[in-house]
Amino acid sequence: MIPHSNHACTGSNPSQARSFFNVPSFLNHLLARFFLFAAVLAIDCIVVASIPHHQALVGPAAPVGIVAFAVFIGLGYSRLKTDRESLPFGWLPFIVHALLMVGVFIGSIAVAHGSHLIVELRIAIVAAIALLAVACVPISAWIRTLRTTHFLWLYSLLAGATALYLRSPFQSIWNGSSSAPGRILQGITFDSVRLVLQAVLPGVTVDPASFTIGTPNFVVIVAEACSGLEGLALVLVFTTLWLWYFRKESRFPQALVLIPCALISVWILNVVRISALVLIGNAFSSEIAMVGFHSQAGWIAFTAVALAFSMAMRKLSWVRKDPVTSSAHGGAVVSTLSLEESGESPATAAYLVPFLAILAATFISRAASGHFEWLYPLRFVAAAFSIWHYRAEYKNLNWRFSWTAPLGGTIVFLIWIASTFWSKQTGTDNAAGNLGTALASLSPIARYTWLIFRVTAAVITVPIAEELAFRGYLTRRLINRDFDTVLFRRLTYLAIAISSAAFGLMHGQHWVVGIIAGLVYALILKRSGKIGDAIAAHATSNLLLAAWVLIGGHWSFW
Repeated sequence: MIPHSNHACTGSNPSQARSFFNVPSFLNHLLARFFLFAAVLAIDCIVVASIPHHQALVGPAAPVGIVAFAVFIGLGYSRLKTDRESLPFGWLPFIVHALLMVGVFIGSIAVAHGSHLIVELRIAIVAAIALLAVACVPISAWIRTLRTTHFLWLYSLLAGATALYLRSPFQSIWNGSSSAPGRILQGITFDSVRLVLQAVLPGVTVDPASFTIGTPNFVVIVAEACSGLEGLALVLVFTTLWLWYFRKESRFPQALVLIPCALISVWILNVVRISALVLIGNAFSSEIAMVGFHSQAGWIAFTAVALAFSMAMRKLSWVRKDPVTSSAHGGAVVSTLSLEESGESPATAAYLVPFLAILAATFISRAASGHFEWLYPLRFVAAAFSIWHYRAEYKNLNWRFSWTAPLGGTIVFLIWIASTFWSKQTGTDNAAGNLGTALASLSPIARYTWLIFRVTAAVITVPIAEELAFRGYLTRRLINRDFDTVLFRRLTYLAIAISSAAFGLMHGQHWVVGIIAGLVYALILKRSGKIGDAIAAHATSNLLLAAWVLIGGHWSFW
């Protein structure tokens, strides 16, 4: 057990001596409130969209509203940014909005089972959005903004209406029956894959009419969805947001050159992905090619391009604005990127790298696996190595834990298994039935080795990595850029809610229970001020869940 240190868990900070119900200071001005409104509204949409509907709840209002809001923020950014007046947050409208959204969620479940509440749900959604808008931006600020931006609101609505009008024509381009212009990117990708495969693989079969390519043993169809358009869109969004966030540290227009470089890179990697898919399916296993590699290689490519782009922004001297200083050795001139300029604490890597190592190992292990992820131990090894590498950074954290930690972890476990009975799942459905079958087919040594790594990762490395990333870093980073100065007891409820939502969304179909788990772990951390409590609670939940899986054969939990 690492001794308690006063460095991270005691002391006071006058800037943090405020009510937990106050929003962070960086969210007090107008532009930030608009972004907060958009973020909460996006979460509301995700919650409602998780329930199947037979009828659209908001219909054409959704695309019109999204485009209009984006245009309003984009064109009015300079004006909105100058409004630095501190705005109060309307907690009462926000609470009523939350209650209405709970009602919408319950009503949506009823509608999915045949109830006729569409009109009532639409009224509730409109009222909830209006209350959220008033909570984030007071009415007086709305009026002032509309006056100072003149007719921008009208232009934004016209842009939204135009987007609605153009939606159908653009969707028709995506259809398989679309004309040649709609297949331009698909055709270019198909021809590029053909050239690559014909250069390295004899006997390639090609059917340009159906965009089919492969070998007598394995063929794929290069559909429009495989043309790389999604990857291009993701990279474009990522690079744009990254440049905006680090606009003060970047040189323009030089930095803009990196965007087309990133787009070209991700498209080339998509061609490599499809080519590798055919090679793997032909030489090794069609299951690994289609189940593992096909589903993960795209994310691996996006992650690689995003990482390379972010590193280039930091390393290329002609892109960054870092001061140039003279080296003490020989007068050589070197560029330095100070942590003060980037706004990040030296401890950032120690909090994030173990979690990122798990993500990277997950991409690799799933890409190399079929229905059974035989390389799962790679996740444990990657996280364990990262935690060991940064062990000196963790000495200032309090790793002790109290009785509330295992109690909180037990509560999360009970909620987790109860959720499956609520959704009428038995835990042995076909979604994960292959895992039990695959384990049974292994030799005893291989089976027990895999299970040992799986349970050890769930109980040790995963809780440490995820608690450091979500509770140790993200929750405090939402409060202060210099997150390591924020005491765990000073966590705000807004930061806890946002980080718990992010934590929950990471858990896929179990996202609701994941959000609840994140809230429990964060509240335990806030109560005790010790990261050890959050990790112990998380480890307890995972340990009980592992026992539930192994004893009862409820493989769907894994």
